[in-house]
Amino acid sequence: MAKESRPPMGFQLLVGFDMTERGEGFSRCELEVEEKHLNPHGVVHGGVVYTLADTGMGAAVYSVLEPHESCATIELKVVYIAPVRAGRLVCESRVLHRGRRVIVLESEVRNGDRLAAKALGTFAVIANSNQGGEDGQ
Repeated sequence: MAKESRPPMGFQLLVGFDMTERGEGFSRCELEVEEKHLNPHGVVHGGVVYTLADTGMGAAVYSVLEPHESCATIELKVVYIAPVRAGRLVCESRVLHRGRRVIVLESEVRNGDRLAAKALGTFAVIANSNQGGEDGQ
Protein backbone atom coordinates (compact mmCIF):
# COMPACT_ATOMS: atom_id res chain seq x y z
CA MET A 1 0.00 0.00 0.00
CA ALA A 2 1.44 3.37 -1.04
CA LYS A 3 1.80 6.03 1.60
CA GLU A 4 0.13 9.35 1.02
CA SER A 5 2.21 11.81 -0.99
CA ARG A 6 3.11 15.12 0.50
CA PRO A 7 4.03 18.28 -1.39
CA PRO A 8 7.69 18.94 -2.15
CA MET A 9 9.53 20.77 0.61
CA GLY A 10 13.01 21.76 1.79
CA PHE A 11 15.87 20.10 -0.04
CA GLN A 12 13.50 18.52 -2.57
CA LEU A 13 12.38 22.00 -3.65
CA LEU A 14 15.97 23.22 -3.82
CA VAL A 15 17.09 20.39 -6.11
CA GLY A 16 13.81 20.29 -8.04
CA PHE A 17 12.88 16.62 -8.22
CA ASP A 18 9.45 15.01 -7.89
CA MET A 19 8.51 11.80 -6.08
CA THR A 20 6.26 10.29 -8.76
CA GLU A 21 5.52 6.85 -7.32
CA ARG A 22 5.71 5.07 -3.97
CA GLY A 23 4.70 1.50 -3.26
CA GLU A 24 5.60 -1.37 -0.97
CA GLY A 25 9.41 -1.42 -1.03
CA PHE A 26 9.58 0.77 -4.15
CA SER A 27 9.81 4.41 -5.18
CA ARG A 28 10.34 6.46 -8.32
CA CYS A 29 11.59 10.04 -8.37
CA GLU A 30 12.24 12.20 -11.41
CA LEU A 31 14.19 15.32 -12.24
CA GLU A 32 14.19 17.48 -15.34
CA VAL A 33 17.83 18.47 -15.86
CA GLU A 34 18.40 22.22 -15.69
CA GLU A 35 21.52 24.35 -15.99
CA LYS A 36 21.72 24.56 -12.17
CA HIS A 37 22.30 20.76 -12.05
CA LEU A 38 25.40 20.86 -14.29
CA ASN A 39 29.03 20.90 -13.22
CA PRO A 40 31.60 23.15 -14.97
CA HIS A 41 32.01 20.48 -17.68
CA GLY A 42 28.33 20.66 -18.70
CA VAL A 43 27.48 17.28 -17.14
CA VAL A 44 24.97 16.65 -14.33
CA HIS A 45 26.85 16.92 -11.03
CA GLY A 46 27.37 13.55 -9.34
CA GLY A 47 25.78 14.92 -6.16
CA VAL A 48 22.48 15.34 -8.01
CA VAL A 49 22.49 11.66 -9.00
CA TYR A 50 23.49 10.70 -5.44
CA THR A 51 20.64 12.82 -4.06
CA LEU A 52 18.09 11.09 -6.29
CA ALA A 53 19.32 7.65 -5.19
CA ASP A 54 19.46 8.55 -1.48
CA THR A 55 16.04 10.19 -1.47
CA GLY A 56 14.48 7.44 -3.58
CA MET A 57 15.88 4.79 -1.26
CA GLY A 58 14.59 6.69 1.77
CA ALA A 59 11.08 6.74 0.29
CA ALA A 60 11.25 3.01 -0.44
CA VAL A 61 12.43 2.35 3.13
CA TYR A 62 9.57 4.34 4.66
CA SER A 63 7.09 2.16 2.78
CA VAL A 64 8.23 -0.90 4.77
CA LEU A 65 8.67 0.70 8.21
CA GLU A 66 6.28 0.47 11.12
CA PRO A 67 4.65 3.73 12.32
CA HIS A 68 7.04 3.90 15.31
CA GLU A 69 10.17 3.55 13.12
CA SER A 70 12.26 5.93 11.07
CA CYS A 71 15.52 5.50 9.16
CA ALA A 72 18.92 6.98 8.42
CA THR A 73 21.38 6.30 5.63
CA ILE A 74 24.34 4.25 6.86
CA GLU A 75 26.16 4.11 3.53
CA LEU A 76 25.44 4.54 -0.15
CA LYS A 77 27.65 3.64 -3.09
CA VAL A 78 26.98 5.07 -6.54
CA VAL A 79 28.53 3.72 -9.73
CA TYR A 80 28.36 6.40 -12.42
CA ILE A 81 27.96 4.65 -15.76
CA ALA A 82 27.15 7.34 -18.33
CA PRO A 83 27.29 11.14 -18.25
CA VAL A 84 24.05 13.11 -18.44
CA ARG A 85 23.91 16.52 -20.09
CA ALA A 86 20.18 17.08 -20.59
CA GLY A 87 16.78 15.42 -20.39
CA ARG A 88 14.88 13.76 -17.59
CA LEU A 89 16.47 11.57 -14.91
CA VAL A 90 14.31 8.79 -13.50
CA CYS A 91 15.45 6.99 -10.34
CA GLU A 92 13.77 3.72 -9.35
CA SER A 93 14.64 2.33 -5.92
CA ARG A 94 13.82 -1.09 -4.46
CA VAL A 95 14.22 -2.77 -1.10
CA LEU A 96 16.38 -5.88 -1.47
CA HIS A 97 16.39 -6.94 2.19
CA ARG A 98 14.48 -5.75 5.25
CA GLY A 99 16.09 -6.87 8.49
CA ARG A 100 15.22 -5.84 12.05
CA ARG A 101 17.87 -3.12 12.16
CA VAL A 102 19.17 -2.73 8.61
CA ILE A 103 17.55 -2.37 5.18
CA VAL A 104 19.50 -2.89 1.94
CA LEU A 105 18.34 -1.24 -1.28
CA GLU A 106 19.32 -0.63 -4.87
CA SER A 107 18.58 2.22 -7.25
CA GLU A 108 18.88 2.66 -10.99
CA VAL A 109 19.09 6.15 -12.44
CA ARG A 110 18.16 6.39 -16.11
CA ASN A 111 18.24 9.14 -18.70
CA GLY A 112 15.68 7.93 -21.20
CA ASP A 113 16.60 4.34 -22.08
CA ARG A 114 20.20 4.88 -21.01
CA LEU A 115 21.45 3.65 -17.62
CA ALA A 116 23.29 6.59 -16.03
CA ALA A 117 24.06 5.12 -12.58
CA LYS A 118 23.47 2.20 -10.20
CA ALA A 119 23.48 2.58 -6.44
CA LEU A 120 23.51 0.23 -3.46
CA GLY A 121 22.57 1.56 -0.05
CA THR A 122 22.22 0.47 3.55
CA PHE A 123 19.79 2.19 5.91
CA ALA A 124 19.45 1.87 9.68
CA VAL A 125 16.03 1.20 11.19
CA ILE A 126 15.53 3.54 14.15
CA ALA A 127 12.82 3.24 16.80
CA ASN A 128 11.26 6.67 17.31
CA SER A 129 11.07 7.64 20.95
CA ASN A 130 8.50 10.34 20.15
CA GLN A 131 6.28 7.99 18.11
CA GLY A 132 6.43 10.51 15.23
CA GLY A 133 5.94 9.82 11.58
CA GLU A 134 8.32 10.21 8.67
CA ASP A 135 8.58 13.96 9.22
CA GLY A 136 9.30 13.53 12.95
CA GLN A 137 6.00 15.06 14.10
